[in-house]
Amino acid sequence: MGGPARPFVVVVTGSECTGKTTLAANLSAEFDAPSSPEFARSYVDAKRALLNASDVEPIAAGQLAVERAAEFDAAARHARLVVRDTDLVSTTVYARHYYGSCPGWIEAAARRRAGDLYLLLCPDVAWVPDGLQRDLSDEAERLAMHARFRDALASVGARVVEIRGSWADRRRQAFAAVAAAVAGE
Repeated sequence: MGGPARPFVVVVTGSECTGKTTLAANLSAEFDAPSSPEFARSYVDAKRALLNASDVEPIAAGQLAVERAAEFDAAARHARLVVRDTDLVSTTVYARHYYGSCPGWIEAAARRRAGDLYLLLCPDVAWVPDGLQRDLSDEAERLAMHARFRDALASVGARVVEIRGSWADRRRQAFAAVAAAVAGE
């Protein structure tokens, strides 16, 4: 006899300053779904200094912890859906971009724990500075990072829906994609 069914995992991902955190919160509220935050954000806030390669593993471990907490919450609530504001795929993308490589255990965990649906947010909205968290303000840099995310998601065999346009358009597209995926379309 098996336990409760594993919830459907939606990951909101993409390069910096594309509205991931807001959209993840909107999805969590709309679908009454437990969610996990982007751990790197709180890590940077606590460190209050620029990140370096030695921060990649603690960030990955923290990301795993917040994801597991959301999964436990989903199990306790018998929730059918979990929303992640980024995941380990993001950790691998940024580690490779900034430091040239990513520890193998993180890459393996990213593949093993891949979400069921990725909402890849396009960098077609205005870039807003955010202290130590954001440094890719150039449009060409933003597009290159978006391509890195697209490639990384393809490498883990992810089901991806690209989300673009105004904030209202993004919300509408994301809600429709999640509703369709959860309904099995």
